[in-house]
Amino acid sequence: MQLTRGRVFIGRFPHQADLLEALTEICVKENIRLGMLTVLGALEMARLAYYNQNTHKYIESLRLDERMEIVSCHGNISLKDTAPFIHAHVVLANDKGQAFGGHLITGCTLFAGEYYIQELTGAEVQRDLDDQTGLSLWPLEGQAILDIDQKEQ
Repeated sequence: MQLTRGRVFIGRFPHQADLLEALTEICVKENIRLGMLTVLGALEMARLAYYNQNTHKYIESLRLDERMEIVSCHGNISLKDTAPFIHAHVVLANDKGQAFGGHLITGCTLFAGEYYIQELTGAEVQRDLDDQTGLSLWPLEGQAILDIDQKEQ
């Protein structure tokens, strides 16, 4: 599949929005079906998950009821059950510089946050259940070439 860079979205989230819900809302509103994202900012509280490879279930691994900086948050956007789906990981730091990381889930309340979303066009990627891992993953045969010299209008 041949991918092209599409629209770019930058902005800030509303104060006290849920980070994952706010990202998903942007993707639904703008019909972003494939892309990459980055977030910077700070949280008032956070919930992170860890995927247990033995049980094939996500578990809430961290409940951080303190103010944290978003040191890094990267993810991708694709389709799951025909709807935009965010898969993102986040690293947070407290006021002592201790870092915590994991899978982004609902329950991360924003103090302030800014986002960059790069839409990709030319194909849609539908997540499918992988029986070996129990995860909804991108298709194994789906490799893309990104044509960085062209931009779809």
